[in-house]
Amino acid sequence: MQEQERSLTAERKEHLLSAIASDGKVLAKEAARDLGVSEDTIRRDLRELAAAGLCRRVYGGALPVPAAQATYEERGSLNTAGKSRVAEAAAGLVRPGMTFVLDGGTTALRVARSLPDDLAATVVTHSPTVAVELLPKTGIEVVLIGGRLFRHSAVASGAAAVEAASQINADLFLMGVTGVSADFGLTTGDSDEAVVKRTFARRSAETFVLASSEKIGAASPFQVLPLSGVTGVVTDAEESSALDAISQRVRVIRA
Repeated sequence: MQEQERSLTAERKEHLLSAIASDGKVLAKEAARDLGVSEDTIRRDLRELAAAGLCRRVYGGALPVPAAQATYEERGSLNTAGKSRVAEAAAGLVRPGMTFVLDGGTTALRVARSLPDDLAATVVTHSPTVAVELLPKTGIEVVLIGGRLFRHSAVASGAAAVEAASQINADLFLMGVTGVSADFGLTTGDSDEAVVKRTFARRSAETFVLASSEKIGAASPFQVLPLSGVTGVVTDAEESSALDAISQRVRVIRA
């Protein structure tokens, strides 16, 4: 009997993980109906899968684990081709004479590299790595915002960063996140970092999200903004139900 129960549990978990992979989410109520078990059983399965690091539990179900939870160094080697395509498409949104905010993170670093060498513009950033990357581009005025260093994304955060960000008036904000979901919006893994991003977005005429494919459908603990709070999403992701749900709510630029 115990062996049979273990087998049924394994089958349910495989079904749940398959649904998360294909649909970008799983809802406990729907999964319980499909599998003919109670919601409590599904919630227990999801708790165990989350404890094993295989999904992220959210209200009503679960989402994929954001790959961006890895360290800054590890993320630098993740989906490099996709991030480069996103960066090139995002760099195309920049116009000469703009004052724009460039977020931190590995995709934003690629945006800095993709900007034309002769671009005349002002870049505001709270990322020391982005600022250093822009040094050779002498036509770009760099405004570096300071604060407490958040090592996961190599950016300044905290009260000092928020205060400085609140004084900016920008044409454009190219924002990095760790998750983009139709249900949970734009999310990141640190509450202080979420506040800084939110402040930049509110001080910018337009905000576009840098979202390489592994971030589509994923969610982290802290919401930056709902999808309605940004102009669009730049992504290299292929068609999926998660991307389709996002595109119904906000402009999507395919890289």
